[in-house]
Amino acid sequence: MAGGSLGPAGVAKERAEQYQGKVTPSVIVACFVAAIGGSIFGYDIGISGGVTSMDAFLKKFFHDVYLKKKHAHENNYCKYDNQGLAAFTSSLYLAGLVASFVASPVTRDYGRRASIICGGISFLLGAALNAAAANLAMLLTGRILLGVGIGFGNQAVPLYLSEMAPTHLRGGLNMMFQLATTLGIFTANMINYGTQKLETWGWRLSLGLAAAPALMMTVGGILLPETPNSLIERGKKVEGRRVLEKIRGTKEVNAEYQDMVDASELANSIKHPFRNILERRNRPQLVMAIFMPMFQILTGINSILFYAPVLFQSMGFKGDASLYSSAMTGAVLASSTLISIATVDKLGRRALLISGGIQMITCQVIVSIILGLKFGPNQELSKSFSILVVVVICLFVLAFGWSWGPLGWTVPSEIFPLETRSAGQSITVAVNLFFTFVIAQIFLTLLCSFKFGIFLFFAGWVTIMTIFVYFFLPETKGVPIEEMILLWRKHWFWKRIMPVVEETNNQQSIST
Repeated sequence: MAGGSLGPAGVAKERAEQYQGKVTPSVIVACFVAAIGGSIFGYDIGISGGVTSMDAFLKKFFHDVYLKKKHAHENNYCKYDNQGLAAFTSSLYLAGLVASFVASPVTRDYGRRASIICGGISFLLGAALNAAAANLAMLLTGRILLGVGIGFGNQAVPLYLSEMAPTHLRGGLNMMFQLATTLGIFTANMINYGTQKLETWGWRLSLGLAAAPALMMTVGGILLPETPNSLIERGKKVEGRRVLEKIRGTKEVNAEYQDMVDASELANSIKHPFRNILERRNRPQLVMAIFMPMFQILTGINSILFYAPVLFQSMGFKGDASLYSSAMTGAVLASSTLISIATVDKLGRRALLISGGIQMITCQVIVSIILGLKFGPNQELSKSFSILVVVVICLFVLAFGWSWGPLGWTVPSEIFPLETRSAGQSITVAVNLFFTFVIAQIFLTLLCSFKFGIFLFFAGWVTIMTIFVYFFLPETKGVPIEEMILLWRKHWFWKRIMPVVEETNNQQSIST
């Protein structure tokens, strides 16, 4: 403990080589069902952009935007610039930000399943309210309930996956959350492509179908087993060991079980995890919990996915073509996540993040050059350049899908010790949703102001984050989740920040 006092200090030695077990059907099923929680996040990202480009929706709730859209000589970059329309998209993420902090004590005190169930129910109610919306207030209330659902779901699901997965496959199984997110985006894009033909009520169907993944998430949360880490943390050691033996397929789980017990002893001695997370021993994890989700959003990916139909219409694509193009980007994102799942536990986190960053920078610079030279006021892209822009954007999405997309969630969820894990995940979700909210709120204004320079703006951020990963993120591949604390003491930079650990009578004394 700080100041040199004696007491439980979590995992003190490496036991990874003693871990036994295999990938069992029970852990695969549990991770698959839990990952459905990611689909509610993805569905909303995909559905929002399509709905906000539908004439019937704009005419009912955002008539000014509808009139601007129909104005033949409006500035191409500014035709959708409206703070009310941006608020429709971004209000959800502000609500999710607040909800993520409420979800933290629920996840810690009542288990990961409790937060998954709460998130599913809230999202279900929000979807129903949005589908039946008769005015803007009703619409925004529904969005806020959806946000609460996302705040709880995004807080609990990545933790659940990281704790259930065996060490050697943790990266791949954790990425099922991102795979579900991308499939949700793709499904939403395809639904929008169909419902935009239903002129008067297509938008209601698009928004209402969000109830489907929410229902699956709720039922899944009820049926799933709790993670052994959470059970042991809450004093249910016998049940925790039973679940651990079941998901590992062996009775020989002593080493992993002991790591969990050691971690839980420290976790239970910490009464204020948000205060504890500020201590020096947690400084590296806190930095990653802030910067990884912030950088994930500052790639610009959400701007493209939120507003893909709007963006493509601004570039001169007609209605059907713009939705088709955004559906294509959704399909690319979903398929690219499979690349990451197959390679993350072989190549490691750093290799994927750095290679993905380099490809994203290249693509954003190319798009900005094309738009700068060939696209301007009252000028549409030619067919050949329009196709080229879509291809390059798809290459950008491909790179994001194997790197920052899944790893922006995976890395923060696996690096925190048990005593601050739920608090750390809340910070990760809150930062992600805060920057999602900010970018969603200002993107249309930035597009209007920066024009083609918007892509250079995001390219600059991707350059910064790629350099950050190269110097400051250690490789977490193959490191047991309860031994992650030991990794930072070996890193060239973070070992200078971490407090000195002294061994005294088999107990640790941490001197600051």
